[in-house]
Amino acid sequence: MMRPLQNEIEVRGIGVEDWSLWRKLRLQALAEAPYAFGSKLADWQGAGDTEDRWRGRLSDVPLNLVAEWRQVPAGMASGTALNPNGSVELISMSVAPFARGRGVGDALVTAVIDWSREQRASTVVLGVLERNQRAVTFYRRHGFVPDGDSAEPANEHRMVRDLSLGVR
Repeated sequence: MMRPLQNEIEVRGIGVEDWSLWRKLRLQALAEAPYAFGSKLADWQGAGDTEDRWRGRLSDVPLNLVAEWRQVPAGMASGTALNPNGSVELISMSVAPFARGRGVGDALVTAVIDWSREQRASTVVLGVLERNQRAVTFYRRHGFVPDGDSAEPANEHRMVRDLSLGVR
């Protein structure tokens, strides 16, 4: 596996003004890997494809990240607000095919975990569809384990990372 140079990957937070970039990355992800998401491409196209909706998505979720690999947008991830049980949820994680295996996903997950610690979260949780075993393996490598709770949809596995275990 090729190891990226440190300066090849940049992760940055984005806001509502970046809605068109988020839209482009999200639609590409839904088209390229429909098996990996609970949302469907059709849900975000046609009448659902409006600037107000994209801006709303970015304003409703406190952490929205874009990763660039060699200055090209290559991935995205988000973190939800800290909930009453002390957890943050990692959502909307995606890495473009051309950037997979280059550390982009690692950088995004690390950024969400670091932000979660800043929010004083005790855990980071996520849902991964059971048919996406590559993602399950990736998240396990980052310290996520199955949490045993059922999730919606029924074919989604919940995984959790205990932040008290230190940096991995």
